[in-house]
Amino acid sequence: MWETLGTLRDLGRLQEIASVLVRYGFGDVVRRIGLANVLERAGRLVHAEHAGEFLHLQPAQRLRRALEELGPTFIKLGQVLATRVDLLAADWIVELGALQSAVPALDFEQVRAQVREDLGAEPEAVFDRIDTAALAGASLAQTHRAWLADGTPVILKIRRPGIVEVVEADLRLLARLADIAQARLPDLRRFRPDEVVKQFTASLRAELDFAAECRNAEQIAANFAQFPGMVVPRVYWTWTSARLNVQDFVQGLPGGDMAALDAAGLDRKALARTGAQIVMKMVLEDGLFHADPHPGNLFYLPDGRIALIDFGMVGRVSQTRRAQIARLLHGLVTQQPEAVADILLDWAGDEGQGEADEAVLLADITTFTDQFHGVPLKDLRIGRMLTEISTLLRVHALVLPPDLALMIKALLTLEGLGRQLDPDFDMAGQARPFLERAMLARYAPRHLARRGGRMLGESLDLLGELPRDVRRLVRAAGRGRMKLEITSLRSVGAQLNHAVNRLTMGIVTAALIVGSAIVMNSAGGVPSAWRTGLGLAGFIGAAVCGVGILLSIWRSGRR
Repeated sequence: MWETLGTLRDLGRLQEIASVLVRYGFGDVVRRIGLANVLERAGRLVHAEHAGEFLHLQPAQRLRRALEELGPTFIKLGQVLATRVDLLAADWIVELGALQSAVPALDFEQVRAQVREDLGAEPEAVFDRIDTAALAGASLAQTHRAWLADGTPVILKIRRPGIVEVVEADLRLLARLADIAQARLPDLRRFRPDEVVKQFTASLRAELDFAAECRNAEQIAANFAQFPGMVVPRVYWTWTSARLNVQDFVQGLPGGDMAALDAAGLDRKALARTGAQIVMKMVLEDGLFHADPHPGNLFYLPDGRIALIDFGMVGRVSQTRRAQIARLLHGLVTQQPEAVADILLDWAGDEGQGEADEAVLLADITTFTDQFHGVPLKDLRIGRMLTEISTLLRVHALVLPPDLALMIKALLTLEGLGRQLDPDFDMAGQARPFLERAMLARYAPRHLARRGGRMLGESLDLLGELPRDVRRLVRAAGRGRMKLEITSLRSVGAQLNHAVNRLTMGIVTAALIVGSAIVMNSAGGVPSAWRTGLGLAGFIGAAVCGVGILLSIWRSGRR
């Protein structure tokens, strides 16, 4: 760590971080990761004259106060941690979720030079009118209203001058502190601080790039082109850049103002349904979702539509992950504990599976799902179910991938907004059609053909590399660099024979799936009974081969 502190400014910032942590009662952490020793070597002291003055507060409250005092980078870190429902208990999530990034806005004259540079002209020359009084101020940016020459109202989102240098210095220190915490604090290791900081770094850098934010907005708008219930403000690329975002101004009711909704006569139940459909479509159909849908980022329009803003933080989930999410939620809704346990273990990865007792995990999940047996669908609380699943993950030392943690946080926020709009909001009922479509889409012929082609390609690659691997193995043996301990050559030969047979059957199965899908979806000819029959026969043959492989594996396991 001493070698990485290359500048006096970093040392000063490190001293400030250590002093704040000590003041809020985290002096033991400062000592255990060696911060005090590093500063002593640099001739600096940790200011501890007010150490422990906040010990009367709960630990989560002390951490929130410390992060707020440390500034924008650490506030954003706390907000990212608030999405990790798999790592932190509910009281910590609630406390960190209350972190406020609102700060007094700079005077417009302090940002004028940067805006002029981004626009290529004075703001008054580009816009018909601009409001120099900021609409809102935050740690990374501030917003101003303006009007185009044709009278269209827009919003200017201006990045704070010099904020990138401040953030990058903090990110350097955070990366090193995470590595040290991972090495020196075994009780923090399961939280994977290095991965959390890596996720946070990527997220914060994306938030600082307003052009990337606008690309996210346009991609989501394209996904919802045929969905009339949602609005994404239009981007004006002529004036948008990494430091300046120019979009349509949204005139609507803030997401948390229920009194204004009632006064406007809007249908709360309809808004709750529309919000659920928006998020479910993002997560389960599009694989790109708004990762921070709190009330400040959405507006209710007079015609019943919902407008979303601020796409700096988005989540992405692959097709495979979407299928897993659908299976997990479907397993929760239909009380299938084995399916839920399998998916959680797959998500946790090899490291998590090594630490978790699968039998105990399955028993806990069975107990968890049994409490919902016979409960009407409308009475199921998906938010509560996901929160309790996250608690089970912590108990069993399993950690979710960051994209899934973001998704769960977004679903929890959605259900909270839905219940605020409509106390009888049926999240499970709204989710079920999306879940069923996602489950069926996985087995559509074109998806089967794509997966079959991928399996076939991987199998052929494996066979193609086999001779080279065997040559390397023989060469290593000839040079005395390989040592084999064979207790039963006949047993090894039998296992190898079974493995080759399974590989061959796998290739045949993949070929049958691909061929049948092509036959049944071929264009250029009139559909006929023989083509349909041939395709079905191929799928049946693939199913038979698959059953044979599973039976072979099962018999080997019993031996």
